[in-house]
Amino acid sequence: MAEVPVIDASGLQRGFGGLLAVDGYGLQLAGGELVGLIGPNGAGKTTAFNLLTGVLEPSSGTIRIEGRDHTGSPPHVMARAGLARTFQNIRLFDDLSVLENIMCGGHMRHGASTLATILQLPSFWRAEEKLRDVSRDIVERIGLQELAARKAGDLSYGDQRRVEIGRALAGQPKALLLDEPAAGLNPSETRDLVDFIRRINSDFGIAVLVVEHDMHLVMDLCDRIQVLNRGTLIAEGTPVDVQKDPGVIEAYLGTRRKEKAHA
Repeated sequence: MAEVPVIDASGLQRGFGGLLAVDGYGLQLAGGELVGLIGPNGAGKTTAFNLLTGVLEPSSGTIRIEGRDHTGSPPHVMARAGLARTFQNIRLFDDLSVLENIMCGGHMRHGASTLATILQLPSFWRAEEKLRDVSRDIVERIGLQELAARKAGDLSYGDQRRVEIGRALAGQPKALLLDEPAAGLNPSETRDLVDFIRRINSDFGIAVLVVEHDMHLVMDLCDRIQVLNRGTLIAEGTPVDVQKDPGVIEAYLGTRRKEKAHA
């Protein structure tokens, strides 16, 4: 019996004011897979990402998470179903420590009830201790144990990105969706990020979808790549296959530039 994909999306469509930003997009993401979604500016990557994570509701199409229909579910429901995401612009609590930031991501799974929290019942303190233990473990696994007590706002941009991913992991997701994770990083930080994402994918055993404009990063990182152009999926396959695809070459270089290159 075939394994049920963590994400099974098909026929997703979304328009804005008469412009079809995504037309017929689909994704099957299996557990433990590392997949990239690329495309030139305006290709529809962000719209596709926001459809998958519940930020936008599709005009048509379906989204299933581990076999259950979650088409049109809001972000918090998608998160509870097993999808965690990061943002292109890092959104940390700068005045909280690294550990406290990661604890924030775990309240959905390990936090006490609202009543127990307000009254600070014994169940609240047990939940907080459990959450702290889980978060300490994540801090160690992402290699930031020496910075656990530091304020997030005092860290380098690369370490802040790690904290953001660690916070997403605290929710024990089945799939981690990364939105332009290399944005704002220098070349050295980007290389470290590639190794870090590989390690997260392997050590935590979760599926990862990376949405990026940096083709070189995705080619180096991912096992399978999807290419969007003008809202349509124009290619999908291994990095080698995608690089050779005529439609991908034209989308990134343009027909005229290709002709000049061969002149």
